[in-house]
Amino acid sequence: MNSRCAVPREQAPRELVRLREAIDRVDEVLVRLLNQRARYAIEIGQIKGLLQVPVYSPDREKQVLCNVEQWSEGPLDTVTVRRLFERIIDESRRVEREATRQRDAGSG
Repeated sequence: MNSRCAVPREQAPRELVRLREAIDRVDEVLVRLLNQRARYAIEIGQIKGLLQVPVYSPDREKQVLCNVEQWSEGPLDTVTVRRLFERIIDESRRVEREATRQRDAGSG
């Protein structure tokens, strides 16, 4: 048995397949959740358009980043979680802006 791994060597190939399949299932859920988050961002962008407020909301972004840092229990450290969510927020803002542009182009 490898001292760094609790899996006996003869079971390692099966365990590798099992873990990769588990990651695939997690990835599928993550993609679904990220797309749902993007749909909410689009709806928020539409409401912001009605209220005539800017897409970028620095106070809300700070709040989201603070939340995810607090919710993270590892093994990812807070710096990593923050970087991931900064990217997610950037993409959310992009889809908000796209939805706003498409709405504005359709109403002209």
